Amino acid sequence: MTDHALLLVNLGSPASTSVADVRRYLNQFLMDPYVIDLPWPVRRLLVSLILIKRPEQSAHAYASIWWPEGSPLVVLTRRLQEAMRPHWTHGPVEIAMRYGEPALPAVLQRLAAQGVRKVTLAPLYPQFADSTVTTVVEQAKATIAEHKLPLDMRVLRPFYDQPEYIDALVASAKPWLEQDFDHLLLSFHGLPERHLKKLDPTGKHNFQAADCCRDASAEMLAVCYRGQCLRTAQAFARQMGLPEGKWSVSFQSRLGKAKWIEPYTEARLDELAKAGVKKLLVMCPAFVADCIETLEEIGDRGREQFIEAGGEELTLVPCLNDHPEWTKALTTLCERA
Repeated sequence: MTDHALLLVNLGSPASTSVADVRRYLNQFLMDPYVIDLPWPVRRLLVSLILIKRPEQSAHAYASIWWPEGSPLVVLTRRLQEAMRPHWTHGPVEIAMRYGEPALPAVLQRLAAQGVRKVTLAPLYPQFADSTVTTVVEQAKATIAEHKLPLDMRVLRPFYDQPEYIDALVASAKPWLEQDFDHLLLSFHGLPERHLKKLDPTGKHNFQAADCCRDASAEMLAVCYRGQCLRTAQAFARQMGLPEGKWSVSFQSRLGKAKWIEPYTEARLDELAKAGVKKLLVMCPAFVADCIETLEEIGDRGREQFIEAGGEELTLVPCLNDHPEWTKALTTLCERA
């Protein structure tokens, strides 16, 4: 059987570290209504203002972590693709990016032209958010409809609490957690609080509560990104045997002045250093591949901030990347989907 493809989709990356390529990428990313959920004229104005200075700053950040083979995110997603190929026996394994190249619409059209008739679409995001999962699924559906592609599409749903994913997280992080450390910070990507509020079926949920979604209905938890992140962290800590107080959760990558979900990673780095933590481990379980948010934001700037605040050592635990246990776990999750 070669007619059932597996399509791994990640966020994407600029084509290069040039300011022009970074500006093009940021424009595509920030103009997505699932990312900045404002009316088009307001979004266009806001993004135009962001694009005055941001591309140059981001180009410098990308240049500091760029690999000889290209963008770490794209390189690592390609490595995962290669690792998945022997395990997915139903057809080709391809990758696509929501922003940048290889573009998701072009990959879907190419698969249909090759005679593929079924696609398992795997957005590589453990936790659900409109700005990650929904935008990928909707773009794929729109492409299939617009080009009348004869593709039957199945979608891998968020897997934040699936045993295979937690097992893979534990296996990949274990070598770092077996070393001497004072505290583990699980830093997830942040989201504006309004992204969660507009999906809240109750209209009353407290997205800042320490026990967010602890007793929530399945309907509520399915759309609560913060609750899903806390479930991931709790399952990981439990399986690793980490005692209370040895680990905590935070949210990184804020942009703009809107209210984002808390606690903020920047604030936690200062608090932990001031509380006497000297050796800090940081994991980023919202990402399955290392990228600018892990390598530069945490590995470079975060380390600098922590040491300036009085800490001694910040060690970034690598993402799942192409770890053999993650390859096996992802195969199982996609087969199930």
